[in-house]
Amino acid sequence: MKAIVTGHSRGLGEGVARALLARGAQVMGIARHGNQALPAMHQVALDLADAAALQAWLAGGELAAFLHGTDSALLVNNAGVVQPVGAPGTQGAARLALAVSVNVTAALVLTDAFVAASNGCADRRVAHVSSGAGRAPYSGWSTYCATKAALDMHARAVALDAIPGLAIASVAPGVIDTAMQEEIRGTPERDFPAIGRFMALKRDGALADPLVAGAQLVDYLLDARFGTLPLADLRDPG
Repeated sequence: MKAIVTGHSRGLGEGVARALLARGAQVMGIARHGNQALPAMHQVALDLADAAALQAWLAGGELAAFLHGTDSALLVNNAGVVQPVGAPGTQGAARLALAVSVNVTAALVLTDAFVAASNGCADRRVAHVSSGAGRAPYSGWSTYCATKAALDMHARAVALDAIPGLAIASVAPGVIDTAMQEEIRGTPERDFPAIGRFMALKRDGALADPLVAGAQLVDYLLDARFGTLPLADLRDPG
């Protein structure tokens, strides 16, 4: 198996990369920063917020060369940002554009390139890392909710395309103890009224370890059930 994981430098992405390596997969990671603790994987330093840089990298053929000849391929669109937090009128054009670029545009562009490069592969899978925020609204998270909902709808629509050999799903992995969660807990309550819930999850030890969550996600991604439903939640995978 050959797998591509975005945002592998820390958190859930690192957990996914480690679990795939442990299963013997060849793994390519794409992130702004490398991860020195993962020397066995091929790491690409790329800012996914920069659409022009992403397009230039894809045009260079590195992704296609990595996937060439494999009969089993996986793309995990994990990279994401939670900012801007707050109501419209306070978010700012630059932060809005960055969120859409990282959370949506990069995932869709990479999916398109992956499907093209893996043409003829017998078993190819695309997983968008979604969130409960894509399926239920939160005050202050209009952008984050909208971008995660976009991934959900993309998976649902691509599933209808019935592309040969391709399984796709948008998967909510649960609430995980990552840098994003720390960032959320540092948000003023006026911008994110639900902050108390997330602070309680940390206080009560209810946040999942990212390495454990990454391994659980990989178990699901490689399971025969993957793709039978375009939307999934690891807390109730069905």
